[in-house]
Amino acid sequence: MTIHLISSDGELYKLCCEIVAEMPELGHTCTLSVVSPDEAWREADLHIWDFHPNVTLPGHLNLNPLRHLFLVDRKDLAAFHESTGAGEGNVLLKPVTRATLATFLLPAVSNGAAKTFRADRDEILQCLIQTNLKLQEYDQDRTAFLARAVHDFRAPLTALSGYCGLLLSEPLGPLNDSQKEVLWRMQNSVRRLSRMASAMFQLSIGRHVKTKPDVQSGDVRECLNQALHEIAPFADEKSISITPDMEDCSGELYFEAGQIEQVLINILDNACKFTPRCGSIDIRGYPYFWERRGTRTNLPITAERRRRNSHDPNSYRIDISDSGSAIPDEHLHRIFEEYTSYAGGRDRSGGGLGLAICKMIITQHEGRVWAENHSSGPIFSFVLPTHRSKSALNGGTDQATKHENVGVTIHAT
Repeated sequence: MTIHLISSDGELYKLCCEIVAEMPELGHTCTLSVVSPDEAWREADLHIWDFHPNVTLPGHLNLNPLRHLFLVDRKDLAAFHESTGAGEGNVLLKPVTRATLATFLLPAVSNGAAKTFRADRDEILQCLIQTNLKLQEYDQDRTAFLARAVHDFRAPLTALSGYCGLLLSEPLGPLNDSQKEVLWRMQNSVRRLSRMASAMFQLSIGRHVKTKPDVQSGDVRECLNQALHEIAPFADEKSISITPDMEDCSGELYFEAGQIEQVLINILDNACKFTPRCGSIDIRGYPYFWERRGTRTNLPITAERRRRNSHDPNSYRIDISDSGSAIPDEHLHRIFEEYTSYAGGRDRSGGGLGLAICKMIITQHEGRVWAENHSSGPIFSFVLPTHRSKSALNGGTDQATKHENVGVTIHAT
């Protein structure tokens, strides 16, 4: 079997050599050669392309997934598809791992395909099923490793925050104002890292461990006050003014205070990051009528329509607006998805970490979170349903309450 690697990356060549050597299917019959794009027309059983946008592929190539495998950087995917017309079956994202590359090489070196690359449809389907299973196994291993690593990461952060608090309380001796300021900033940075670690841990185990919030009746304004205290150092650094305007809730709110506080911190942290120096952040909370049929129509519910509507509020809504840059319209619908990132200076997703954890928490509370652009800047909003009793949120049988709290899709106004 002959494999051509079209790449100038020595590390990639070394990786391919190691993978081929570990495949008993090949024995000693495989030849791995590095060739230039100009020589790629030469006959080979498999071509592995290290794709770059400035490389021109020969126009006569038959891009059979069993004969051509392309390693493509994520940012170059659009250019790749435009220049080659190849399908997804040919593509691996760079940087490619040993496990992923070995999995996708397996169909090419299987007994039938290694000789003729003319396996029938059943054999190809079986290879795809095996590949998909392997990828799922690798993904689960990755998730388990990430969960363990982040769990271990949180312990020293907690200890470091405790030591900062110990020094600030001055039992080991008095501190001057400058020393207190440094320790205070250190403690806030540690807390920020701890929140990120907790978010990563929750996201990594969220798909495997189903949890329900420990809800209690509470005042969401207390959560906001704590969140403002946590976010104050970051706002002060950029001289950002934060103006809260929270009305009384017309019903009973049941939520887990720590989690709702986390939602407010994450959204405010995102707003501080993208609000320019001397900018502003406005927070408004108010009783809100949550339109049930929005789940089916997905149409905007305007403020004017709500004022004409006689329905009583059945939820509490919080809008957090800032004077930062707008979110690209094509990313508004998925900015809260896990690990979403559209890159560039206007990327407000932060890799999907903080906002994804917001969506997870609000969904667990039977609410909804979303974002919209307005002339003054983006607005991040979420709603929490009001309940007549704690049992309603935990699956009680009060039919009136259950009807009142049906989840819907709404839009900021």
